[in-house]
Amino acid sequence: MNNVLDKKKRAGKDSLPFFLKASFIVSLIIITVSLFLLLATLSFETVPPILNRGIQPATFPKGLLILIIFLTIIVYVVSLKIEWKKEEKLPKAFYITLLNFILFIIVAKILDFFLAISILSLSVSYFWGEKRIVYLLLVSIVFPAIVFIFFETILGLRFPPGIITNIYYN
Repeated sequence: MNNVLDKKKRAGKDSLPFFLKASFIVSLIIITVSLFLLLATLSFETVPPILNRGIQPATFPKGLLILIIFLTIIVYVVSLKIEWKKEEKLPKAFYITLLNFILFIIVAKILDFFLAISILSLSVSYFWGEKRIVYLLLVSIVFPAIVFIFFETILGLRFPPGIITNIYYN
């Protein structure tokens, strides 16, 4: 008898079919767009090996889109077990992060892309709650260094010229 009463109390949003829940709809949209873009990358031409400096130009977007699809599936599966927290108002840190992306574009264009990544990593980490100076410094130095090494060595791509990258390239 108690099970019947518990089920009636839980009726409502929990009783919606899975394809009407927000987590499924959002995941489906992300996966659909990613699959459409993945299909578009199949028409990219390959570069002759003599002109190629690392991986083929079409390989990176394919890998990135497959990663997005895979991570979206993981987020959806987790959302089945843990209910999404519904916010009436977005947190202040969200708007600060948007402003940080605008700052990132300005710093990357005027000063240096590597410096912009460092500032973005530091400020986003700080405004989302990390207050320990050592960790903030690690994030602002180690993360951009890993990005730089990944693009420079594995992908064979150069960063645009700037204050810090000119020191490295000269």
